[in-house]
Amino acid sequence: MNRNRIKILPENLSSKIAAGEVVQRPESVVKELLENAIDAGAASIELIVKRAGKALIQVVDDGSGMTEEDVLLCVQKHATSKISSLEDLESISTLGFRGEALSSIAAVSQLELKTETKDDELGTFLRVEENGVVVKEKGSFPKGTSVAVKNLFYNVPARRNFLKTDATELKHIIDTFNKISLGHPDLSFKFFNEDELIFNYTAGLLEERISQVFADNMLDALIPIEEKTDFLTLQGYVGKPTYLKKSKGEQYLFLNSRYVNNKQINHAVFTAYENILEKGDYPFFVLFLDIDPKRIDVNVHPSKLEVRFENEKDIYNFVLAVVKRSLGMQDLVPSMVFTDENSDREKLALDSFIKTERNDFSDRPSFTERKSYAKTDFSDREIELIFGSLTEETKSTEREVAHPFDEKENREILHQPAVKQTEAATLESTFIIQLHNKYILSQIKSGLMIIDQHVAHERILYEKALTRFDADFPFSQQLIFPKTINLDPGQIGILKEIQSHLTKLGFDIKFFGQNTVVIDGVPDDIKGGSEEKVLIDLIDEFKNNEREKDLDIKDNVAKSYSCKAAIKAGDKLSEREMRLLIDQLFATSMPYVCPHGRPIVVKISLDEFDRRFGRTS
Repeated sequence: MNRNRIKILPENLSSKIAAGEVVQRPESVVKELLENAIDAGAASIELIVKRAGKALIQVVDDGSGMTEEDVLLCVQKHATSKISSLEDLESISTLGFRGEALSSIAAVSQLELKTETKDDELGTFLRVEENGVVVKEKGSFPKGTSVAVKNLFYNVPARRNFLKTDATELKHIIDTFNKISLGHPDLSFKFFNEDELIFNYTAGLLEERISQVFADNMLDALIPIEEKTDFLTLQGYVGKPTYLKKSKGEQYLFLNSRYVNNKQINHAVFTAYENILEKGDYPFFVLFLDIDPKRIDVNVHPSKLEVRFENEKDIYNFVLAVVKRSLGMQDLVPSMVFTDENSDREKLALDSFIKTERNDFSDRPSFTERKSYAKTDFSDREIELIFGSLTEETKSTEREVAHPFDEKENREILHQPAVKQTEAATLESTFIIQLHNKYILSQIKSGLMIIDQHVAHERILYEKALTRFDADFPFSQQLIFPKTINLDPGQIGILKEIQSHLTKLGFDIKFFGQNTVVIDGVPDDIKGGSEEKVLIDLIDEFKNNEREKDLDIKDNVAKSYSCKAAIKAGDKLSEREMRLLIDQLFATSMPYVCPHGRPIVVKISLDEFDRRFGRTS
């Protein structure tokens, strides 16, 4: 009696098991065949599918073709023309390299291949039979290669039964076809479904391919990205904040033109949007990262979708910095349009497709004189009465944004003595009003800008707080009469935890006894008489953020402080106060959203008003 239980599997069974890693669904076959066509140097590629790839997947290319010897080898396991040594594996420049695709596909389908090189008069036809027998014939074929995969999983019923509906499988095929097309805009691609041409992408520039794949006006919703160094290059497009998506799937990252998934790079892009993203929001992007193949490892999984970097932290920081700076070079104030889409009545909605130019910040309220450097009649007393002037410390904050108003000019204007109104008459005149003591309305070049005064001041104070944390040079406004307050043990605990950060902001706090605190000084932004309320509200806000959000202590303190120290909805502002608030808002690095992600400012164009009121001229 033979007691041995371990056996070597027969070839036909082991090949089907191995194929399961490479060929998971029709889309897997499409990906492998398209990548092979690209590696073959094709300029034009056609994809033909029937019954969502279950009946037929055919890829026809005009690439280099194969000789008879290569054809016979290409369906064998681990047969490839793309690498031949360990050194090659460490610097892969082709899309395919494992030598598994065609042998795996042939194991679970009826495979037919026609190919002819440019130099040969006759080509080769090859068919792989069910039992693995290869049938070969000579003939005259178009230059290039045609691979037809018929009756996928016909010999693996269990796998075929797990396939989804034709509609679902077709969607996966289309997604992969579009990803590969985006990665190679210099090639032409055609997609035939049930003999009907549904996509015809002509070769051209990336911008043209994006318009072909998504929409004619898609580029108006995108921001260009480009940064080249000696070690790596990042270029492509990211979506404007108004073009955020509620689901993943429209994030396209190409590493050396290969579509890959990388959570770290995705996170770097997401982080660059700072507080623009709310939970469940995802930015659109098409990004190309080019790096020395020796510094990456794409041989992580048979699908070749995963990748490892030699120094992932450096790549992360590079992508974060480049995307963040590119966002800062665009005026991202969202535009509102009147729309009656899916409704019986017109309503205001965000318009993502408004074209913007790099470093063009001219469509904003302007209160400073451009040519003659006239002095304003802002007095130091008026500035202090608002919410504390921007100190030199805050003005020197490092920003990614090129601010439209010259900083030096603003600083000179804000700190000059007051002059008579007649001397300042050369200032540009722009109407500005406060609506219900909540919103500031101001005329801009294109129409009307609306600003939420509370969250605008939040943004200003938030960035000022972060600057003070880094500077570690506290400026405290000492109280003539210190405030003594009693707190519960929980509040005392939080206060002791964040005291060092509050000190950097300008709070001068002393503890007496178990539950008593004395406030000797506060930041200059806090209104007199509100010191006690701001501190208690700040502690409560910090506690709520700690419970509900994943924030580090410094960011939490900054957000809590800015929220509770900012002017409120309902606070009446003078015209001068509103103007200064707007100038300070647009001196921040992210004037579009508050630290919690709420929008600060929107604009409505004059064209929209004309359309709404039926004006034609």
